[in-house]
Amino acid sequence: MSERKTHTVEIAGLTRHLPLFEVAPGVTIAIFNMLGDTHVVKASAAVLAERLENSEGTVLLTAEAKSMPLVYEMSALMGLPYVVLRKAYKSYMGDAISAETVSITTGSTQTLFLDEKDRHLIKGKKVIVIDDVVSTGSTLKGMQKVVDAAGGETADIAAVFTEGDADWSHVVALGNLPVFLS
Repeated sequence: MSERKTHTVEIAGLTRHLPLFEVAPGVTIAIFNMLGDTHVVKASAAVLAERLENSEGTVLLTAEAKSMPLVYEMSALMGLPYVVLRKAYKSYMGDAISAETVSITTGSTQTLFLDEKDRHLIKGKKVIVIDDVVSTGSTLKGMQKVVDAAGGETADIAAVFTEGDADWSHVVALGNLPVFLS
């Protein structure tokens, strides 16, 4: 078995070698997965929290799963509550608000659900939307649709990385990952 190629990045002062995977014919991306990397989570959260210190946001919101430790750590640092949108509906979620997205890594439609019990955390609030990587913007748009449907307003958008050549100037990010086309 040959060794997988990687793309080297610096994240908040830390160096990581991200494995390269073909996600569509001729399209290869560097996969960033902070789950289990406590140093990257803590360092990224600290830098993002500092960059958002003047935000009007009063609640953080993310989608499960890879950005969950990031939003938890940012919540602790910023003293703000956080909400996690789920990707599967459970009966105890009651009258959940939902929005569909298409992930570049799964290539399929996913639905994001805001638990009924968490609506009050969003309604009438300015929300900081957090993601690990903003690639196509589909998950981001889905999260913003949920915020809007719950009566909140997106104050800021933050991610560890943006990806590709789109205009991501509206996203507070620590870096940009290239998309490799062959």
